[in-house]
Amino acid sequence: MTDVLVLQHIEIETIGIIAQALQAVGLSPRVVHAYAEEPVPHDLRSAAGLIIMGGPMGVYDSERYPFLDAEQRLIAKALEANKPILGICLGSQLLAATLGAEVRKGAQKEIGWHRLFLTPESATDPLWQGIPPAFMAFHWHGDIFDLPQGAVPLASSAFTPHQAFRYGDKAYGFLFHMEVNEMMIQNMVRTFAEEVREVGSDKNQILAETAQYLSPLHAIGHQVFSRWVALLKS
Repeated sequence: MTDVLVLQHIEIETIGIIAQALQAVGLSPRVVHAYAEEPVPHDLRSAAGLIIMGGPMGVYDSERYPFLDAEQRLIAKALEANKPILGICLGSQLLAATLGAEVRKGAQKEIGWHRLFLTPESATDPLWQGIPPAFMAFHWHGDIFDLPQGAVPLASSAFTPHQAFRYGDKAYGFLFHMEVNEMMIQNMVRTFAEEVREVGSDKNQILAETAQYLSPLHAIGHQVFSRWVALLKS
């Protein structure tokens, strides 16, 4: 198995720095551009695992975006096969919904740089052990989810009680973003400028905070993503 299946929902939200972790172990992303009407595979076949990226749509928008239902069916098959799964932002919501949890609009959107708090359970998690218990993370979401039954809570923020979880030993959902690079953030603040204004922030504030917080976040992200990628080789 030399590739990992990636479900992408908008051009600007790529796997970012996850690509480096994959390359380090000789794996390649096989990207399905669902937003461009590329068909979602029925199963993972030879893929070592599944990554589901973020996007501006919601889990409940399947009537407008039929590929969301196809993605949940694929996630269910990946869970059944015990394949490593990594859901980021919308991807974490799709994973939570597939596991039976409710996904709904939060009281307010969480956009920009906000502090993340790891749970006590993270101290013994294969991906998160040894990571500082609190750090600044990048966020861009309006929807939240309940913790799926049987899942392990891994992180929260002041706005959102469930920011990360593990299900079983190979499926992870991260509502926040560690994969982003500077160009991705620039594209997000430009593409979703109205949402930035909606939360009372502005482009310059987010970009100034990016200069301060992105490098420390990448140090954590590289470690966590490398540990997840190791699951693909086990």
